[in-house]
Amino acid sequence: MAETITQRTELPEFLEAEAKLYLGELQPAIAGQKAADLSQVYGSQFVAGLDPLQQEAVKQTTAGIDSFRPFIQAAQAATGPTAYQAYMSPYQQDVISSTLQEYDIQAQKGLPGISQAAYQAGAFGGARQGVAEAEYQAASNRNRAALQAQLLQQGFGQAQTAAQQNFANQMNLASQLPALQGQQVAGLTTLGAGLQAQKQAELSAQQQLKQQQLMQPLTAAQTYGQGIMGLISGYPTTTTTTQPSPSALQSALGLGSTLAGVYRALR
Repeated sequence: MAETITQRTELPEFLEAEAKLYLGELQPAIAGQKAADLSQVYGSQFVAGLDPLQQEAVKQTTAGIDSFRPFIQAAQAATGPTAYQAYMSPYQQDVISSTLQEYDIQAQKGLPGISQAAYQAGAFGGARQGVAEAEYQAASNRNRAALQAQLLQQGFGQAQTAAQQNFANQMNLASQLPALQGQQVAGLTTLGAGLQAQKQAELSAQQQLKQQQLMQPLTAAQTYGQGIMGLISGYPTTTTTTQPSPSALQSALGLGSTLAGVYRALR
């Protein structure tokens, strides 16, 4: 009958005990992983929200979208055919009245000269004196009207210039305001982003800690198992060979074969 060979690895008692201990720790660790509430280690609670400075930047950006409108409206008010009236000097009429009054006084001082010239020419009280005085008065009135028109035109021009200057100022403010607001918003955004990044780093560290705490039982069991498997794989293999005992028939046949061989040898 053919020989039977059986090969198996036999562990020493201390390794067998450690392997059982490893399995005893691995099973609850795996069960704990399956039952774990992943929302405790993953979720929005580990995402940093907007920093207050960033929120202020958003608020100012939203409020500044239409902030230039008042300046545009003020600029529009400085245009049109009657816009100059708002920029007329409140003292213009007083200035004109005083100037014309002084002009009249100075104009009256010229009449005695005409009378004196007529007297010297022997035409005092005559027609020539009347004509000279009439011409003088007409010229004085023309000059007075021209002076008044000049004063009015000067006031109008100054009012027009003031209205145009105000229009330019309002338009300049309307164009500069977004840039100034943009600089302020950019500063708030930059500072807020730095603080948000710091907060995110803190939350990420907390998340990593919770993940390590959740994985710690399984990680420890796996590390322990790797050590056990290393010892097992390095332990020598024991080979056991088993050969069954011959039966009575096999013994008798063997004895007969032996005797037959002896008999042939003697013949």
